[in-house]
Amino acid sequence: MTTPQRQPLLQAIDADKAKLDAARPLPAHTLASLREKLMLEWTYHSNAIEGNTLTLRETKVVLEGITVGGKSLREHFEATNHRDAILFVEEIVGKNEVLTEWQIRNIHSLVLKTIDDKGAGRYRQENVVIAGASTTPPDFLHLPQEMKSLIEWHEKAGQMHVVERASELHTRFVKIHPFVDGNGRTGRLLLNFELMKAGYPPAIIRKEDRLDYYDSLDEACANGDFSGITQLVANSVQRSLDTYLDVLGLRKA
Repeated sequence: MTTPQRQPLLQAIDADKAKLDAARPLPAHTLASLREKLMLEWTYHSNAIEGNTLTLRETKVVLEGITVGGKSLREHFEATNHRDAILFVEEIVGKNEVLTEWQIRNIHSLVLKTIDDKGAGRYRQENVVIAGASTTPPDFLHLPQEMKSLIEWHEKAGQMHVVERASELHTRFVKIHPFVDGNGRTGRLLLNFELMKAGYPPAIIRKEDRLDYYDSLDEACANGDFSGITQLVANSVQRSLDTYLDVLGLRKA
């Protein structure tokens, strides 16, 4: 539910999205360069949040097919896998497909491809705890029902503002923690699947916001208070909209 405090921010986001929509179709080269920029930054920041040590520039050259000395093979795969997962998300958004468990598994399978082929796309078969978190993920025996419930919640959440719905979807998924590894990256891909499906640019949660991100996620998981994570996602969407509007010369004075 939209709070009075959040209403102005969501209205500003919607107003900027309307400006962007009015400018479509965007020039082909402009669109391609913006897409490449956001894909690179999304890949860099999402991996960096999880401890990947590639810099933004190193991530760029890895995505161009160049090996970076002194970096692990896993870190290289994390970059190329994430790019492939974004391409898959773009594909299912383009087909206007609804969210399913099958797609969540496919996204995760791409995230962990070659890194953990045994666990890629498979729900965990063991119980886990998350360091620093106030909540414990559900028993692995409950995962089928938990994931079914997540999809059912999503099917009924259509009346929510998309930024709020995407933030809550992300949080609910992270709280379930259905995979042994790769839940954070997969969750942020789901967040942006939801936003992009509604015509918004992706929200890029920055490495430097990692502490606020984890704190707001923990608050939402423990107390059901989604205000912090929604604020953080909204700010991230606004930054991406600003990038588009600046390049197109549509930035408000």
